[in-house]
Amino acid sequence: MSTRSEALQFFNDLRSDLSDPNFIWQVLALVVCIGLALLISRWWRGRQREGGGHLTEASSRLAFPLTGMVLVGLTRLALKPFIHTNLLKLALPLFGSMALVRGVVYVLRQAFPKATWLSAWERIIAALVWGWLALYITDIAPYFIESLEQVQFTVGKQKIDLWMILHGVVTVFLTVVFALWVAGVIEARLMRLDTVDSSLRIVGVRVAKALLTVIALVTSLSLVGIDMTALSVFTGALGVGLGLGLQKIASNYVSGFIILLDRSIRIGNVVQIGADSGQVTQITTRYTVLKHPAGTEYIVPNESLIGSVVQNQTYSDSKLRLTTTVGVSYNADLERAMQIMVEAAEAQPRVLTDPPPKVFLTAFADSAINLELGFWIADPDGGKGNVVSDINLAIWRAFRENGIEIPFPQRDVRIVSQAAPVPPVLMPASE
Repeated sequence: MSTRSEALQFFNDLRSDLSDPNFIWQVLALVVCIGLALLISRWWRGRQREGGGHLTEASSRLAFPLTGMVLVGLTRLALKPFIHTNLLKLALPLFGSMALVRGVVYVLRQAFPKATWLSAWERIIAALVWGWLALYITDIAPYFIESLEQVQFTVGKQKIDLWMILHGVVTVFLTVVFALWVAGVIEARLMRLDTVDSSLRIVGVRVAKALLTVIALVTSLSLVGIDMTALSVFTGALGVGLGLGLQKIASNYVSGFIILLDRSIRIGNVVQIGADSGQVTQITTRYTVLKHPAGTEYIVPNESLIGSVVQNQTYSDSKLRLTTTVGVSYNADLERAMQIMVEAAEAQPRVLTDPPPKVFLTAFADSAINLELGFWIADPDGGKGNVVSDINLAIWRAFRENGIEIPFPQRDVRIVSQAAPVPPVLMPASE
């Protein structure tokens, strides 16, 4: 009852301060503190804007509430010997709750950067924090916790109550989100290390996320007071699930780590798996994304990359040989036509000079002499069809200017006339 009487006494004192002429000084002090906090936070954001990074953004978001807490606390200590400071005492937890809400939402945004549900959950989180703050200020929180602890039930040998469940959910949520935020910071740092192979960086990020998540779960459950031996049921169920129907999922995860560790396929490689081909844009622990130059993206399970033949056009060398075939007339100057084709390839900036473009006479066809132009490029991720199209267009223009004909198949049909057949002569039958 002492806590409830203290809460009632606090609100009675705050109500009495409203009729005190010195209450205006509390209001002015609070307004000054808020104004100074806004100015300091704006100055801090402008100073940290150029630095960038996760920690800088976090400090910018928390600058106003934390600065407000410090200023209000110092002002309350300075004014307490002279006037009542109940309004400033109430403002302190309000600033603290604002800092908590902004911190939690920021960590959520860093842990789930592509989540669209955060805009709605931000209000829910703020409402929950402010609701708990109201219980804390009014000193009703101990009675609320005590009423939840009265509702108990037993799961196996473990006694659980509603407060333990609520406390556990909040603790697990906060620890896991914090672990994912730390993993995001580690990912940002690792991805900036150009000296480390991209596959090894991805492996480091995946392992860091898994370890931090497991540590967060174990720690949070221990803090709540749940016996860790209860997890044996979960591990047993997981083993049964792997044996009954999760082999493919487990195989894809293991295959993903194998691909990342042996670096047989890297991000940026141009690969072909069966009829699917494209550039590797993403490697996860379950699947690999291939992006075709036409824009289509193929999601290939990692098990397929381990158990089938993969044509990696940029495995050890990014250089790629492309060809285009042109047919010229039998009356054309072949040496001049071959020279024109080489010059058309050399004029393209993406075509390498070493090895140089070269033309081969491949066949004496029915209607034309087929010439094949071969050339090399060093950036197949920039597309293959576009450079071939540009070279073909340049060859066509040069052939037209030099009078070299590109024939098309022709067929001559001859109709040979024949004499009309003579009808057979019928002989009379002999008697």
